[in-house]
Amino acid sequence: MDPIIFLLALAGANSGIAMRAVEPMLPRLAADFAVDVPTAASVITVFAITYSLAQLLHGLLGDRFGKLRVITVMMLLSMLAFLGCALANDLQTLLAWRAITGVVSSASVMLGMAYIGDTVPLAERAPIMAHYMAGNVFGHALGPFIGGVLTDLVGWRATFVFLALVFGAVGAMLFARTRKRWAGEAPVGVLAALHRFRGILDNRSAVNVTLCGLAETLFFFGAFSYVGAMIKERFDTSYTTLGIILSGFGLGGLAFAVSVRWLLKRLDERRLILGGGTIVCLGYAAIAVLPVWWPLAALTVALGYGFNMLHNSLQIRATEIAPHARGIGMAVFSAAWIFGQGIGVAAMGAAVGNWGYASPMIAFGLGFALLAAWMVASLTVYARHSP
Repeated sequence: MDPIIFLLALAGANSGIAMRAVEPMLPRLAADFAVDVPTAASVITVFAITYSLAQLLHGLLGDRFGKLRVITVMMLLSMLAFLGCALANDLQTLLAWRAITGVVSSASVMLGMAYIGDTVPLAERAPIMAHYMAGNVFGHALGPFIGGVLTDLVGWRATFVFLALVFGAVGAMLFARTRKRWAGEAPVGVLAALHRFRGILDNRSAVNVTLCGLAETLFFFGAFSYVGAMIKERFDTSYTTLGIILSGFGLGGLAFAVSVRWLLKRLDERRLILGGGTIVCLGYAAIAVLPVWWPLAALTVALGYGFNMLHNSLQIRATEIAPHARGIGMAVFSAAWIFGQGIGVAAMGAAVGNWGYASPMIAFGLGFALLAAWMVASLTVYARHSP
C-alpha cells in the first residue's frame, strides 16, 4: 500500500475509535450525570450531527487547499478538542466538546476516500478502497474495546485522553510525511467549488447514492448504538465485556477486507448487497431475542461483515458521483451518511423508551434488508471490476 494511503488509513482508524468509543460507556455516563441511557446517548447524536455537517465544509476546504493539508490540520485540532471532552464536568459541557470533536475529527475518512479517487484508477479501486477502509473498520473494532476497558479501569475520561494522544501522534506523522506534497494539490476556487456542489444536487444518481448512505447508517447504527445498553440491562456484564462484544463489528469489517478479493471473484455486486442486507437483518433479530450473552460477540462479527458487504459497493459509487470535484462529492455523501446515524440513534432512543429494545432492533434490521433490496432494484449497478 502507498505509504500516504497507509497513513490516511491510520487517520481513519482514529475517526472510527472516536465514533465508537462512547458506546460501552453510556450506562456509566448516565449514572455519573444522573440521566437515563437515551439522554446519555445524545453524546452520540450530537457528534454524528456535527460530524455530518462538517463534511460539507471539509469537502470545500479539501478541494480549495488540498486534501492532505486539511486532513493533517484537522487531526491536530482534534487532539485539543478531545482534551476538552476529558475535562467536562457536566453533560452539557461534554455535549459541547463532542460537537466540536465531530467537526474537527470528520475530515480524514471522507477526504481520504476522495484522495484515493483522485490517485487510483477505477478499475483498481475496489480492493484498495476495501483495504484503506480497513483502517476505519479497525478503529470501529478498537473503539468499543478501548472505551469499555478504560471505563472499567480508570473511568470514561481516560478514553478521551487516549483519543487526544493518538490523534496528535497521527497528525504529527501526517505533517512530517505529506508536508512537501501540499503545494502539489491543485486548488479549486470557492465559487467554482460551490457551483460544483450545486451540480451534484442536480444529479439524480448522486442524490440516490446519497440517500442510500443516509438510510444505511440510520438503520444500522441506530440499532447498533443501543446493543451495549441492551446487553448491560439484560445481562449486567462488565464494561470490558461490552467493549469486547461491540468490537466484533470491527473484526467483521476486517474479515471482509481480507476476503474481498475472493468475494469479488465469486459474487457480483447485486449478490454482495443482498447478502449483506440479509446477514444484518438476521443478526439483529438474533441479538434481540437471545436469552444468553455469550453468542453475541459472534453475531456482532457477522453484523460487521454483512454491513461492509453492502457498504463497500455504496462507497465506491460515492467516489464517482462527482469525478470533477471528489472532495465536494464525498462531502455530500459523507454528510448524509453520518447524519443518518444521528437520526437513527435519536429514533431508536425514542422507540426504546416506548417499546423496549427487542422490537425496535428487529425493525431496524428489517429496514436495512429493505434498503439492500431497494438498492439492487433501483440504482445503477456498476460493472464489477476484477482486482
